[in-house]
Amino acid sequence: MSKLLIQADKLDRSYGPITAVKDLSLELQQGDILGFLGPNGAGKSTTMKMLAGVLPLSAGRILIDGIDLREKPTAAKQKIGYLPEIPPLYPELTVDEYLTYCGRLRRLAKTQLTYAIEQAKHRCGLSEQGSRLNASLSKGFQQRVGIAQAILHQPDVVILDEPTVGLDPNQIIEIRKLIAELGQHHAVILSTHILPEVQTVCNRVQIINQGQLVYSSSIQALNQYTGSGCLIVAFKHPPDIASISKEFLIKDCSAISPNRFRIDVDDIEAAAQKITELSVNHHWGLLEMMPEANALEQIFVELTSGETLAGDQAA
Repeated sequence: MSKLLIQADKLDRSYGPITAVKDLSLELQQGDILGFLGPNGAGKSTTMKMLAGVLPLSAGRILIDGIDLREKPTAAKQKIGYLPEIPPLYPELTVDEYLTYCGRLRRLAKTQLTYAIEQAKHRCGLSEQGSRLNASLSKGFQQRVGIAQAILHQPDVVILDEPTVGLDPNQIIEIRKLIAELGQHHAVILSTHILPEVQTVCNRVQIINQGQLVYSSSIQALNQYTGSGCLIVAFKHPPDIASISKEFLIKDCSAISPNRFRIDVDDIEAAAQKITELSVNHHWGLLEMMPEANALEQIFVELTSGETLAGDQAA
């Protein structure tokens, strides 16, 4: 059994009369990379700040490796590394000077500090950047420096808020590789708006909307739920599900809306041809037919846009 590193129970956070997070719970084990998703204003950054210990709770409890964050904040925070959306860099310092400063804040012993800095730079691809000013670094390297300060003290938990925002495609690929590597040694929470990124590097996903948890699943279960052989079809004169199932051998068929259906099939190409023939023969009036959109993207839209779709069953 992996070690339980984060246990957050019934977290609440209010700003005056506005409730940003309500009754939110999550758990994170060693080796987990959790994709933490939600639309703008959903409460993602507020939740991550609470988990990192930089924003007090209105209610609830957070245990970091069994240590209560409220009762023993110093001990708990020693087990946490945090990268906010904007890396907290001092532009006038070099990379080495900045990491030395961060190591001292983390109370690393002088005998540990040099080695810790070299290890963090190596893991983040910064070994040749130590003498450069933070201000002179590209956005991608600044993100790397931000991650380096988060892992400098070898924390059990690493919290990353939008670590790939503003990066070019090559930089995004490099940061994704780094996050995957971090997941081998730490528990990682990753907040991002790039949904394919979650399915690429994470093994779990949670979605919040209006401060509340609306979806929680493993990536494996998510992929098994949707499969790869799904078509979305729409008809001007839609048949009922029984008619589709009778006319065409399918694994499953569900209504998304009165005239749109999700059809699970073994062979998408053969199914598309057969559905076209049936639509013509029965005058269904085929309006739309396409492979199902990215599974996570579809679930995200369904749960955060207020639409009532078949994906509600997945939550």
